[in-house]
Amino acid sequence: MISDKLRKVILSELDLDDFDFQDETKATEVPGWDSLNHVNIIIAVEKHFGIKFKSLEILRLKNVGDLQNLVDSKLNK
Repeated sequence: MISDKLRKVILSELDLDDFDFQDETKATEVPGWDSLNHVNIIIAVEKHFGIKFKSLEILRLKNVGDLQNLVDSKLNK
């Protein structure tokens, strides 16, 4: 399940009022989520949660659920 905090960070970066994120939601399914905004979202998530991702971790992300799991794994270390 996508946390409210992660949802708000993504919505803010994409300048969207609302979007129904599911674990299976892919970036291509979200309005405005292109390659440039992908970088901006990753940076915003790192900043907001005070974490850092490795390049390989980012490349392995398939959907928003994977991003949530990665954030959770970093916060639980």
